[in-house]
Amino acid sequence: MYQAKFKFFTLCILLLSGLWFTGNGIYIQAKAMLAQVLLEQAWKNTLSGEIKSKPWPWADTWPVARMRVPRLDIDLIILAGDSGRTLAFGPGHNFASADPGQTGNSLISAHRDTHFEFLQHLNDGDSIYIDTRSQLNKHFKVSSSQIVNMQNTILVPEENAALLHLVTCYPFDSLLPGGEQRFIVSAIEQNERRGPLFKTEISHTRPLSNTSVF
Repeated sequence: MYQAKFKFFTLCILLLSGLWFTGNGIYIQAKAMLAQVLLEQAWKNTLSGEIKSKPWPWADTWPVARMRVPRLDIDLIILAGDSGRTLAFGPGHNFASADPGQTGNSLISAHRDTHFEFLQHLNDGDSIYIDTRSQLNKHFKVSSSQIVNMQNTILVPEENAALLHLVTCYPFDSLLPGGEQRFIVSAIEQNERRGPLFKTEISHTRPLSNTSVF
C-alpha cells in the first residue's frame, strides 16, 4: 500500500515537473519570437529616421545595423551595446569601437551557443553584408579566424579601412560559461587588404578584454 502511494506521488511530481518545463520552454520560445518581431519593427523605424528606436519601452538597447551571411542563411539585427541583457536578444556592438560599416575596427559580440554559433562554420572569403542605419549596404569578406586569449591580445588600430571583428567565447562545445579564450572572425570591406589584425604582445593599446564583455 505504501509503495503504491509512493509510486503514485512520484509519478505526479514527475508529471507536474514535465508540464512545468514544457510550459516554461514554450514561454521562452514565444518570448524570443515576440522579441524578434519587435526588433524587426525597431529596425524599420530606424531606417525611417527614428533615432535610438527601442524595441520595447524598457529596453536599454536599439538596432544599429543588420548583418547577413547568405551562404549560411544568417540574418541578424545588431544591437547597441554588449551587456548581458542585450546579448540575450542578439549580437551587440561595442560602443568603444567603430560603428559597423564605418572606417576602423568594429567589434560585435554574441553568445557561442545562440546567435554566433555559426562563426565556427565561416570560411575565409565568405561574404558578410552590413546594412547600416543610413541605408548603405557594405560588403565584407572573411579574412581570418583565430583563437586568442583575451588577457594578452590587443587590437591593432585601423584608420584606413572598415573592419569587422565577430567575437564569441571558445570552445563552442564547452559546458562552462565564460573563460579566457575567444574565437574571433575578422572581415575586411571588399577591395581592402590589410596585414595582421591582432597581436599577442602587450603594448600601449587596450587589451581585448576591455573591448568585449565576454
